[in-house]
Amino acid sequence: MQTELPDFLSEPYNPSDPSPWLALYLDTSVPMADQAKQAWLEDLSSTNRQFVLPFTRPFARLTVALMQVLKLGVPHVQSSKLLHNLLAWNMKYFLTPQANLLVMRHFHLGTEILRFIADNAGVTIETKPLRPQSLDDVRDHLFLQHDLNLFNFVIQMNQQLRAQGRELTPPERLDFSAISVTPPKIDPFPDRWTNIVDLESAIELYTPMYQLLLSDRAFWRSSISLQLDETVALYVSRLLGLPGIVSLANNKHPLVPLTTLRTGYRLVLHGLSTELLHALLVQAKLGQQGAR
Repeated sequence: MQTELPDFLSEPYNPSDPSPWLALYLDTSVPMADQAKQAWLEDLSSTNRQFVLPFTRPFARLTVALMQVLKLGVPHVQSSKLLHNLLAWNMKYFLTPQANLLVMRHFHLGTEILRFIADNAGVTIETKPLRPQSLDDVRDHLFLQHDLNLFNFVIQMNQQLRAQGRELTPPERLDFSAISVTPPKIDPFPDRWTNIVDLESAIELYTPMYQLLLSDRAFWRSSISLQLDETVALYVSRLLGLPGIVSLANNKHPLVPLTTLRTGYRLVLHGLSTELLHALLVQAKLGQQGAR
């Protein structure tokens, strides 16, 4: 997937000029898979993020605000197919390999986390597992399906628990079969001279596109889904008995929906929360196996 080490790992350590990225990489206070952490920090330390993101973010937020008003009275195209075709094309030709890796990992990890909760809650959930292997798989309404999976999971699980008159509690022995210890299988990504756009800049630019090509209801649902990070973290914390997990998935309170202006930034937090939750589950799985 990635043959060359990022600069913060290949350059010699200099105590008089320490790399902040090396410090964050070596720090283990926040759990994260090494593959993802290396890609995350390489993307964060890119020149594109340093110089392009400060201009991209205010432009994207202004566009979202203007489009919100425009959609009140002007007919516009609503096409999930067009949206996902544009996203797949853009990711293939403009995103860095590191950004594409993080995006594609997100769907695999989200699928595993939800299945872990369902397995241990003793409920049956009818959602579509998302395990994309190539960027072309994005065209199959991948981003929209991800949002639908999350809401349908929360609704179906809690409907069943209420019908059975019980709450989410851990079983006698946790089932970690849904959690993969090894990285997900994903095809190599393009690395042309045009693949320079970092993850945060791309997300900021994708947000207005998302808003334009989805219905207002679907866009708001997508934005509100980000605030379910703490909800999912609470489910995992109940099963693992680790209440501190919730502090790692802070995307504001789910009962107080935020406006769509900060959707791009909160989407980055959503991706990070998923990585951290999955890393904790991997640690717990390995701990259970070691205790046998």
